Amino acid sequence: MRIGFVVNDVMTEQVGYTTTRLGVAAINMGHEAWVIGLGDFAYDPNEKICARARSATKKKYTSNESYLKDLQGSKAKRERITVDDLDVLMLRSDPSTETGTRSWAQSAGIVFGRIAMRNGVIVLNDPNGLAKAMNKMYFQLFPEEVRPRTLITRDVSEIKAFAKEQNAPIILKPLQGSGGQSVFMVGQEDRGNLNQMVEAVARDGYVIAQEYLPAAAEGDTRLFLMNGQPLRYKGRYAAFRRVRASDDIRSNIHAGGHLAAAQITDKDLHIAELVRPKLVMDGMFLVGLDIVGDKLMEINVFSPGGLGSAQKFEKVNFTNRVIQALESKVNYVQQYHRVFDNVQMATL
Repeated sequence: MRIGFVVNDVMTEQVGYTTTRLGVAAINMGHEAWVIGLGDFAYDPNEKICARARSATKKKYTSNESYLKDLQGSKAKRERITVDDLDVLMLRSDPSTETGTRSWAQSAGIVFGRIAMRNGVIVLNDPNGLAKAMNKMYFQLFPEEVRPRTLITRDVSEIKAFAKEQNAPIILKPLQGSGGQSVFMVGQEDRGNLNQMVEAVARDGYVIAQEYLPAAAEGDTRLFLMNGQPLRYKGRYAAFRRVRASDDIRSNIHAGGHLAAAQITDKDLHIAELVRPKLVMDGMFLVGLDIVGDKLMEINVFSPGGLGSAQKFEKVNFTNRVIQALESKVNYVQQYHRVFDNVQMATL
């Protein structure tokens, strides 16, 4: 199996990233793994999608560190490959980090992935589904039962009215963004500064005003779904908890939070079941759900990270299970084509 992993930039990938772990798992399971940056694609005159790609050269790796050193170093295999010849193209870039002079990169994976899919490559997550999820408005298309009460606007007066109606703390955050940047909790005592907070968040576009979930004080649970189902391997769920620092409302790790083991409950599985139909319909192969209490805070469909964190607590290499699922998809497609070709031959 030939797999291509699309990332923001090959040289900025890190040892702990889920994409790095997937690359190691693919190679160790006997597959060919290429890594492609968002600026490395080309659409050739022969209507083929190509890319300047990198591949680590060893047939087996005992650590993520050695794999990434080979991939990013001078020993890496560098070729201009034909993407249409790949079996699988995994879109693992994060558009929210591509701003300023690289704003062109936000949709690059989607644009080239669509063409590759047209030529028979299995592209995951589905680029047409990802196009719908370019900002957090996508979250509002899921069942109301799983979502916090939310207002999305740039009007300060509407946000003030929403805060008054809630009669409780609210959260402000940008519609486009990730990593806990520009996130504020507005309590009763903070309303005098609401204008300034909204102005700070609105610099990046629309503002999300959302009810504050008291259960957030205990952190959130990241639960991975694969093919619409909770990712489970050897009886263990791919999940972990992020617990926020005592003086920060955010549980993101780079915002001061720390990791803990997760206990997946019937409530978590019920939430996963409620969102499953749309995720499957939109072709979302690998997804991260961020659960707080009985609500979802976010659905990460672009580059859900943390499989290594789940492995740390559950002692299971979930990346192997992901590669096995890709093998099944490729085998199914190949069998389908064989049957189709045989039917065509029989009708000649």
